[in-house]
Amino acid sequence: MTEFNLGVTCDMHVHVRDGGMCELVTPTIREGGVSVAYIMPNLQPPVTTLPRVVAYKQELEKLAPQTTFLMSFYLSKDLSPQLIHQAASQNAIHGVKCYPAGVTTNSSAGVDPNDFSDFYPIFRAMEEENLVLNLHGERPSVGEEGNDIHVLNAEESFLPALKKLHKDFPNLKIILEHCTTEAAVNTINEINKDVTKSEDIKVAATLTAHHLYLTIDDWAGNPINFCKPVAKLPRDKRALIAAATSGKPYFFFGSDSAPHPLQNKSRHIGVCAGVYTQSLAIPYLAQIFESHNALGKLKGFVSDFGLSFYGIDKTELRNMDEAILYSRKQVVPDSITDGKGIVVAPFMPKEELNWSVKWNASK
Repeated sequence: MTEFNLGVTCDMHVHVRDGGMCELVTPTIREGGVSVAYIMPNLQPPVTTLPRVVAYKQELEKLAPQTTFLMSFYLSKDLSPQLIHQAASQNAIHGVKCYPAGVTTNSSAGVDPNDFSDFYPIFRAMEEENLVLNLHGERPSVGEEGNDIHVLNAEESFLPALKKLHKDFPNLKIILEHCTTEAAVNTINEINKDVTKSEDIKVAATLTAHHLYLTIDDWAGNPINFCKPVAKLPRDKRALIAAATSGKPYFFFGSDSAPHPLQNKSRHIGVCAGVYTQSLAIPYLAQIFESHNALGKLKGFVSDFGLSFYGIDKTELRNMDEAILYSRKQVVPDSITDGKGIVVAPFMPKEELNWSVKWNASK
């Protein structure tokens, strides 16, 4: 039986929601082969206070005692430099997530990506504290008559804003989240062209599992595959796979696993954006890496690079269990449910995967 030791695995972009949905999906982080999860703050209302982020983390730790949770604030005018310094001094957060207003689920309290100047004091404090700015990299199409922004070019249209932020804050750690385009991959490569040491990387990108599988044809008419940012063209998918399997330390895993009740994914109007991959996160990736003869590069992508960029010390980990990828076929279930009315459809239902994950318990 073929096995690969992936070390302490991490998923640097996770949605677990709250309430009953949170109770259902939080334990599936470990089931999917992930030990460290960076949690998104786009609840309702958003996570913008220190007591809220502490309470949220405590709730998650009760639901999944073996998982390490890294927390974040939601970028808004409720934040202040003083709050950033206070949260950093207590090691309460590892970053701040920026949502352009209206681009995705629970982003109505987001910001105007055409002008970040109001938040420069926040970014300066983050730079001083070595915190990460997580960017949902899309320009919204609403509110600007004739701007010609749509779901296929919204990410590429955002890239000048990313470059400006990096220029204005060269020591601020920035992640372009869930890249979907060849243009985004090229931009991250260009920014890092002169970087020779991993510790000098200031701009990185996360890549999801589902975007390594999907193109526009896979979600047009299929609400289970609909997410934001949407999957793009075949050449974009090829660029994402090349980046994920490249072994470059500024590309690493962030699933953007985003569960929704099945009824909200199957309605005719207002289909929710989000693909749920958490319960099989590592097997989904292994399938792609195997098909591109790159299983030897998977450990860096799901473990080493993310932990290094975030500067995670081993003392922060709740356990040191190592994820072991091994060759055993399994079939993706139609759904998962809490038995109380919440039903979630996983990505690629009924498809067969070649790989499974077990845990090598730390000594």
